[in-house]
Amino acid sequence: MDTSRINNTWPVAKEGIPFIVVSSGFAILFACLGFACVAIPLGVIALFIIFFFRDPDRRYETDEEGVVLTPADGTVLEVRRLDGDDNPIGKSAVKVSIFMSIFNVHVNRVPIGGMIERIAYHPGKFFSANLDKASTENENNVITLTAKGGERIAFVQIAGFIARRIACWIQKGDVVVRGQRFGLIRFGSRLEVYLPSESRIAVRVRQKVKAGVTAIGRLPSGTGEEGDSIKAA
Repeated sequence: MDTSRINNTWPVAKEGIPFIVVSSGFAILFACLGFACVAIPLGVIALFIIFFFRDPDRRYETDEEGVVLTPADGTVLEVRRLDGDDNPIGKSAVKVSIFMSIFNVHVNRVPIGGMIERIAYHPGKFFSANLDKASTENENNVITLTAKGGERIAFVQIAGFIARRIACWIQKGDVVVRGQRFGLIRFGSRLEVYLPSESRIAVRVRQKVKAGVTAIGRLPSGTGEEGDSIKAA
Protein backbone atom coordinates (compact mmCIF):
# COMPACT_ATOMS: atom_id res chain seq x y z
CA MET A 1 0.00 0.00 0.00
CA ASP A 2 1.26 3.47 -0.90
CA THR A 3 1.02 5.19 2.49
CA SER A 4 2.16 8.52 1.00
CA ARG A 5 -1.15 8.67 -0.87
CA ILE A 6 -3.19 7.71 2.17
CA ASN A 7 -1.51 10.39 4.30
CA ASN A 8 -1.31 12.99 1.54
CA THR A 9 -0.10 16.36 2.84
CA TRP A 10 -0.43 18.10 -0.51
CA PRO A 11 -3.49 20.27 -1.19
CA VAL A 12 -4.08 18.29 -4.41
CA ALA A 13 -4.06 14.60 -5.33
CA LYS A 14 -0.73 13.52 -6.80
CA GLU A 15 -2.41 12.24 -9.99
CA GLY A 16 -3.25 15.85 -10.78
CA ILE A 17 0.28 17.24 -10.56
CA PRO A 18 1.32 16.40 -14.18
CA PHE A 19 -1.86 18.05 -15.51
CA ILE A 20 -1.32 21.10 -13.31
CA VAL A 21 2.35 21.46 -14.31
CA VAL A 22 1.65 21.14 -18.05
CA SER A 23 -1.35 23.49 -18.14
CA SER A 24 0.34 26.07 -15.91
CA GLY A 25 3.57 25.82 -17.89
CA PHE A 26 1.84 26.56 -21.18
CA ALA A 27 -0.09 29.45 -19.62
CA ILE A 28 3.13 31.00 -18.31
CA LEU A 29 4.94 30.38 -21.61
CA PHE A 30 2.30 32.16 -23.71
CA ALA A 31 2.08 34.98 -21.17
CA CYS A 32 5.85 35.52 -21.43
CA LEU A 33 5.57 35.54 -25.24
CA GLY A 34 2.89 38.22 -25.02
CA PHE A 35 -0.02 36.09 -26.23
CA ALA A 36 -2.52 37.07 -23.56
CA CYS A 37 -5.47 35.81 -25.61
CA VAL A 38 -4.01 32.30 -25.32
CA ALA A 39 -2.44 32.57 -21.87
CA ILE A 40 -5.65 33.64 -20.10
CA PRO A 41 -7.79 30.65 -21.22
CA LEU A 42 -4.90 28.30 -20.41
CA GLY A 43 -4.61 29.91 -16.99
CA VAL A 44 -8.33 29.36 -16.38
CA ILE A 45 -7.94 25.71 -17.40
CA ALA A 46 -4.99 25.34 -15.01
CA LEU A 47 -7.02 26.81 -12.15
CA PHE A 48 -9.90 24.43 -12.88
CA ILE A 49 -7.54 21.43 -12.89
CA ILE A 50 -6.16 22.52 -9.51
CA PHE A 51 -9.74 22.85 -8.26
CA PHE A 52 -10.71 19.42 -9.63
CA PHE A 53 -7.77 17.57 -8.06
CA ARG A 54 -8.09 19.26 -4.66
CA ASP A 55 -7.67 16.87 -1.73
CA PRO A 56 -8.85 18.42 1.55
CA ASP A 57 -7.97 16.79 4.85
CA ARG A 58 -11.08 15.34 6.52
CA ARG A 59 -11.79 13.46 9.72
CA TYR A 60 -14.91 11.73 10.99
CA GLU A 61 -15.00 12.47 14.71
CA THR A 62 -16.27 9.20 16.19
CA ASP A 63 -14.99 5.72 17.01
CA GLU A 64 -18.49 4.23 16.92
CA GLU A 65 -18.41 0.80 15.29
CA GLY A 66 -20.61 -0.15 12.37
CA VAL A 67 -20.95 3.36 10.90
CA VAL A 68 -20.43 3.38 7.13
CA LEU A 69 -19.33 6.62 5.46
CA THR A 70 -19.84 7.62 1.87
CA PRO A 71 -16.72 6.86 -0.20
CA ALA A 72 -17.36 9.84 -2.48
CA ASP A 73 -18.51 13.43 -2.58
CA GLY A 74 -21.61 14.03 -4.65
CA THR A 75 -25.34 13.45 -4.82
CA VAL A 76 -27.20 10.27 -3.86
CA LEU A 77 -28.81 8.95 -7.04
CA GLU A 78 -30.44 5.82 -5.70
CA VAL A 79 -31.09 3.73 -2.59
CA ARG A 80 -32.31 0.28 -3.63
CA ARG A 81 -32.94 -3.09 -2.00
CA LEU A 82 -31.46 -6.02 -3.92
CA ASP A 83 -32.90 -9.45 -3.17
CA GLY A 84 -30.87 -12.60 -3.89
CA ASP A 85 -27.13 -12.99 -4.14
CA ASP A 86 -26.37 -11.50 -7.57
CA ASN A 87 -24.31 -8.60 -6.24
CA PRO A 88 -20.75 -8.04 -4.96
CA ILE A 89 -21.46 -9.12 -1.34
CA GLY A 90 -23.22 -12.34 -2.37
CA LYS A 91 -26.44 -11.92 -0.39
CA SER A 92 -29.45 -9.62 -0.10
CA ALA A 93 -28.16 -6.07 -0.02
CA VAL A 94 -28.95 -2.38 -0.13
CA LYS A 95 -27.20 -0.42 -2.88
CA VAL A 96 -26.46 3.28 -2.43
CA SER A 97 -25.36 5.08 -5.62
CA ILE A 98 -23.53 8.43 -5.53
CA PHE A 99 -22.90 10.63 -8.57
CA MET A 100 -19.79 12.83 -8.64
CA SER A 101 -19.97 15.84 -10.94
CA ILE A 102 -16.82 17.56 -12.21
CA PHE A 103 -17.24 20.09 -9.40
CA ASN A 104 -16.99 17.54 -6.55
CA VAL A 105 -13.83 16.40 -4.78
CA HIS A 106 -12.85 13.20 -6.60
CA VAL A 107 -10.57 11.56 -4.04
CA ASN A 108 -12.35 8.44 -2.74
CA ARG A 109 -12.27 7.28 0.90
CA VAL A 110 -12.79 3.92 2.61
CA PRO A 111 -16.35 3.64 4.01
CA ILE A 112 -15.48 1.54 7.09
CA GLY A 113 -12.42 -0.09 8.62
CA GLY A 114 -11.60 -3.72 7.89
CA MET A 115 -9.62 -5.97 5.55
CA ILE A 116 -9.72 -5.80 1.77
CA GLU A 117 -11.00 -9.20 0.69
CA ARG A 118 -11.01 -8.75 -3.08
CA ILE A 119 -10.43 -6.15 -5.81
CA ALA A 120 -11.81 -6.84 -9.28
CA TYR A 121 -11.36 -4.49 -12.23
CA HIS A 122 -13.80 -4.82 -15.15
CA PRO A 123 -13.30 -3.01 -18.47
CA GLY A 124 -16.45 -1.60 -20.03
CA LYS A 125 -18.14 1.33 -21.70
CA PHE A 126 -18.25 5.01 -20.75
CA PHE A 127 -21.89 6.06 -20.54
CA SER A 128 -22.69 9.17 -18.52
CA ALA A 129 -22.29 8.20 -14.85
CA ASN A 130 -25.72 9.49 -13.83
CA LEU A 131 -27.50 6.95 -16.08
CA ASP A 132 -28.76 3.64 -14.64
CA LYS A 133 -26.95 1.59 -17.29
CA ALA A 134 -23.61 3.03 -16.17
CA SER A 135 -23.93 0.85 -13.06
CA THR A 136 -23.81 -2.38 -15.07
CA GLU A 137 -22.10 -1.49 -18.35
CA ASN A 138 -19.36 1.04 -17.57
CA GLU A 139 -15.73 0.33 -16.71
CA ASN A 140 -15.59 -0.31 -12.96
CA ASN A 141 -13.46 -1.45 -10.05
CA VAL A 142 -15.19 -3.56 -7.34
CA ILE A 143 -13.65 -3.58 -3.85
CA THR A 144 -14.95 -6.06 -1.28
CA LEU A 145 -14.17 -5.48 2.40
CA THR A 146 -14.79 -7.47 5.57
CA ALA A 147 -15.51 -5.16 8.49
CA LYS A 148 -14.43 -5.72 12.09
CA GLY A 149 -17.81 -7.20 13.01
CA GLY A 150 -17.52 -9.79 10.24
CA GLU A 151 -19.99 -8.13 7.87
CA ARG A 152 -19.04 -7.87 4.21
CA ILE A 153 -19.57 -4.69 2.20
CA ALA A 154 -18.52 -3.65 -1.30
CA PHE A 155 -17.83 -0.31 -2.91
CA VAL A 156 -17.49 0.19 -6.64
CA GLN A 157 -15.64 2.87 -8.59
CA ILE A 158 -17.42 3.45 -11.90
CA ALA A 159 -15.99 5.50 -14.77
CA GLY A 160 -18.22 7.98 -16.56
CA PHE A 161 -18.45 9.61 -19.99
CA ILE A 162 -15.56 11.99 -19.30
CA ALA A 163 -13.85 10.01 -16.52
CA ARG A 164 -11.80 7.29 -18.18
CA ARG A 165 -9.16 6.66 -15.58
CA ILE A 166 -9.81 4.80 -12.32
CA ALA A 167 -7.03 4.92 -9.74
CA CYS A 168 -7.04 2.48 -6.81
CA TRP A 169 -4.28 2.73 -4.20
CA ILE A 170 -5.12 -0.27 -2.02
CA GLN A 171 -4.59 -4.01 -2.55
CA LYS A 172 -6.10 -7.31 -1.51
CA GLY A 173 -5.13 -8.12 2.07
CA ASP A 174 -4.64 -4.50 3.16
CA VAL A 175 -6.05 -3.53 6.55
CA VAL A 176 -7.73 -0.16 6.09
CA VAL A 177 -9.35 2.41 8.36
CA ARG A 178 -12.55 4.36 7.93
CA GLY A 179 -12.05 7.59 6.01
CA GLN A 180 -8.60 6.85 4.58
CA ARG A 181 -7.96 7.76 0.96
CA PHE A 182 -8.08 4.77 -1.38
CA GLY A 183 -8.41 6.09 -4.94
CA LEU A 184 -9.63 8.62 -7.45
CA ILE A 185 -11.61 8.81 -10.69
CA ARG A 186 -10.94 11.61 -13.14
CA PHE A 187 -13.56 14.10 -14.34
CA GLY A 188 -17.04 13.02 -13.28
CA SER A 189 -17.99 9.52 -12.20
CA ARG A 190 -20.02 7.32 -9.85
CA LEU A 191 -19.50 5.31 -6.65
CA GLU A 192 -21.78 2.57 -5.37
CA VAL A 193 -21.83 0.95 -1.94
CA TYR A 194 -23.41 -2.43 -1.18
CA LEU A 195 -24.43 -3.06 2.44
CA PRO A 196 -26.17 -6.07 4.01
CA SER A 197 -29.95 -5.68 3.67
CA GLU A 198 -30.40 -5.46 7.46
CA SER A 199 -28.27 -2.31 7.62
CA ARG A 200 -29.78 0.95 8.81
CA ILE A 201 -29.63 3.54 6.01
CA ALA A 202 -29.07 7.20 6.85
CA VAL A 203 -29.26 8.94 3.46
CA ARG A 204 -31.97 9.68 0.92
CA VAL A 205 -32.11 10.26 -2.83
CA ARG A 206 -30.82 13.70 -3.97
CA GLN A 207 -28.99 14.25 -0.68
CA LYS A 208 -25.54 15.87 -0.93
CA VAL A 209 -22.78 13.84 0.74
CA LYS A 210 -19.07 14.27 1.53
CA ALA A 211 -16.50 11.47 1.46
CA GLY A 212 -15.08 10.63 4.87
CA VAL A 213 -17.68 12.83 6.60
CA THR A 214 -21.26 11.81 5.77
CA ALA A 215 -22.60 8.55 7.27
CA ILE A 216 -24.68 6.62 4.75
CA GLY A 217 -25.63 3.78 7.07
CA ARG A 218 -24.85 1.46 9.95
CA LEU A 219 -24.12 -2.25 9.69
CA PRO A 220 -26.34 -4.65 11.66
CA SER A 221 -23.32 -5.76 13.70
CA GLY A 222 -22.87 -2.13 14.76
CA THR A 223 -26.46 -1.62 15.88
CA GLY A 224 -27.34 -4.84 17.59
CA GLU A 225 -30.75 -4.70 15.90
CA GLU A 226 -32.32 -5.05 12.50
CA GLY A 227 -32.12 -1.94 10.37
CA ASP A 228 -34.92 0.17 8.99
CA SER A 229 -36.75 -1.12 5.93
CA ILE A 230 -35.56 0.25 2.60
CA LYS A 231 -37.81 1.23 -0.25
CA ALA A 232 -36.57 1.11 -3.82
CA ALA A 233 -35.91 4.62 -5.09
